[in-house]
Amino acid sequence: MKQGKLIIFSAPSGAGKTTIVHHLLSKFPDKIAFSISATTRPSRGDEQHKKDYYFISKEEFLHKVAKHEFVEFEEVYSGTFYGTLKSEIQRIWDEGKSVIFDLDVQGGLRLKKKYGDDALAIFVQPPSLAILIERLTGRGTDSPDKLKERIRKAKKELTYAPKFDVILENHQLDKACADAEQLLLDFINKI
Repeated sequence: MKQGKLIIFSAPSGAGKTTIVHHLLSKFPDKIAFSISATTRPSRGDEQHKKDYYFISKEEFLHKVAKHEFVEFEEVYSGTFYGTLKSEIQRIWDEGKSVIFDLDVQGGLRLKKKYGDDALAIFVQPPSLAILIERLTGRGTDSPDKLKERIRKAKKELTYAPKFDVILENHQLDKACADAEQLLLDFINKI
């Protein structure tokens, strides 16, 4: 089994991690590939199966858990599971690329613990909790109850930042993207 490197971006919902990861994927398509997570939640907007997520039923997800097909998984919100399939990581390593992740904080820390020095765990820090709440509210994709749940979770997740290898400040997106580029190149070029 071939092993490569993993670059993990974690943050509370709305901190900008997905935007930064998409920037890196467009900048370095020959060096990195996105690990597509499996989830039991329905797709949002124009999300596509096998591109944004593997959208599967709760029953199928739990069957894969029982067969030890996940490297990490979590019930992120009540009744909604997310996980990283072992086969997905191997697929990317077989292409000779490093794996880039866009994960919740708990999942990111679990991957870092499992892969150690072969993984770089980056926490994307929003400018403030108030701005994070503003971004989440501005999305208009969640019900008021779901929004409250996301905000409660975000407050907790912000306390985990010191457990990551690097805290990437996202006060200004262009600078955060440039800093992320440098972090990625330094890590994957390190022997």
